[in-house]
Amino acid sequence: MSWRGRELIERANWPQEISPSEAAALEAFVERAANRDSESITRDEANLPELANLAARLSRELEQGPGTVLLRGLPVDERAFWALTLQLGTPVSQSAEGRRLFHVRDAGYQPGDPRFRGPMSNKRLSFHTDRCDVIAFLAIQPAIEGGETLLVSSQTLRDELSRRDPAALATLSRPYPFLRHTVDGGNEKPYCELPIFSERDGHFAAHFLRVLIDRADASAEAPSLIAEQRAALDKLEDLAEDPALHVSFPMEPGDVLLLNNWTTFHRRSEFVDAPEPALKRHLLRVWLSMDNSRPIDRRFVDHFGAVEAGALRGGMRTIEE
Repeated sequence: MSWRGRELIERANWPQEISPSEAAALEAFVERAANRDSESITRDEANLPELANLAARLSRELEQGPGTVLLRGLPVDERAFWALTLQLGTPVSQSAEGRRLFHVRDAGYQPGDPRFRGPMSNKRLSFHTDRCDVIAFLAIQPAIEGGETLLVSSQTLRDELSRRDPAALATLSRPYPFLRHTVDGGNEKPYCELPIFSERDGHFAAHFLRVLIDRADASAEAPSLIAEQRAALDKLEDLAEDPALHVSFPMEPGDVLLLNNWTTFHRRSEFVDAPEPALKRHLLRVWLSMDNSRPIDRRFVDHFGAVEAGALRGGMRTIEE
């Protein structure tokens, strides 16, 4: 279901509150798992019947509803967050080392450093998607200034392009080269070719990361873009920045943001951190493969590993693989 701008946050169920019984179940689980590394905890071990109705509702809204949910009141603990995400799907790797729980904070790396990733800086990020079905964030500490989250419905972007510039939409529906990410060390392929907008069996999907497309364009290892491809990308990004189409909001400690990667683009504004380490902006991120996911275009098989509905897919290949 597509939406435009503030329509999203003016809905009756935005944000949602975790119930006292759900919070209590998570707090009890955190106590039981106090000595465990979060990523060692399996879905079976974190099976919490008290969260079954919540998980079913969230999964349904992510796949069949607006594609994004803001849930408030989660215990600010990584084990509670990990347990919640395990109710929804299967966490997949976010690095060549196989890490599935990612800390989003400014690590001080400079562009050019092979460890540099946009989320690990304080810079403004452009609208994009990630390599998973659903993205989950837990806010631990906000910045002292900036760092707002911006969302836009990629279905709305598709519909607006169909109305305003059908030629650009047609171009964006054909494959673009994406260069292998600098931290994607387990991937043997230097690039892949993927459409920005696609559809399979009546199911819409969008996938977009301009930085990897631009790197492919500049690389001798991948095909260069033609002028109409660059113009279409510019048109898409300009449209996403239209205040009538996107929404912006801060996240507070205990807020969980869930995004359907196939129907939502997201980005972050630039931020200023406090000097004290404990007060620096800090989010946790999990990439999820969802049991109720949609089928996607077969051209995604190299990038996601599987394209059928409900398949285990997404994430980065580990070096061992």
